[in-house]
Amino acid sequence: MNNVIIASNNKNKIKEIKEILKDYKVSILSQSEAGIDIEVEENGQTFMENAYKKAAEIHKLKNGSMVIADDSGLAVEVLNGAPGIYSARFAGEHGNDSKNNEKLLEMLKGVPFEKRKAKFICAIVFIIDDNNIIKVQGEVEGYIAEKEAGKDGFGYDPLFYMPKYNKTFAEIASEEKNSISHRAIALKKLLEEIAKHTKGSYVLNKCENQHLFKI
Repeated sequence: MNNVIIASNNKNKIKEIKEILKDYKVSILSQSEAGIDIEVEENGQTFMENAYKKAAEIHKLKNGSMVIADDSGLAVEVLNGAPGIYSARFAGEHGNDSKNNEKLLEMLKGVPFEKRKAKFICAIVFIIDDNNIIKVQGEVEGYIAEKEAGKDGFGYDPLFYMPKYNKTFAEIASEEKNSISHRAIALKKLLEEIAKHTKGSYVLNKCENQHLFKI
């Protein structure tokens, strides 16, 4: 079975990616599972720049292994796209979801619901080899609720409200969320691009005896 390394140690992100790709015959490894103990500095100006940098550094470090890197976050329209690429460290401490949500709510205090439009963005870079690099981006639109709701999910999920479902991402069952999220949309695009981009060098298959990528 082919191994693909996720250029991340974010347990929630890794869990989502593995869940979304569970039907495909490919072994997904986190950085730690692949024996990698580094943190790639995310100093790009866009989600895609950060995703590419993470993928390229891990690919080089692991002697050309296939690597998927994801950089994602929240963009609020009335805040001119903030927190954007700083989503994970919006309140100053990387990965402090509670503080990030608290800061976002404070900044939107008094802003009416119709002006609280936001979108989750997920940029994914998949490096198959030095000559085959795929870049895709997925987005999902919603609104920022006035208070947190739901206990599932992570990050800004308890605040990201989708009128179609009358729920926040944290209130939507993980299986359903993993079919509609920005990450799910990006990964779906990735799977479609793999089939086109590699022009028959690789096949995309869910059959029991075939891998996701077959050279």
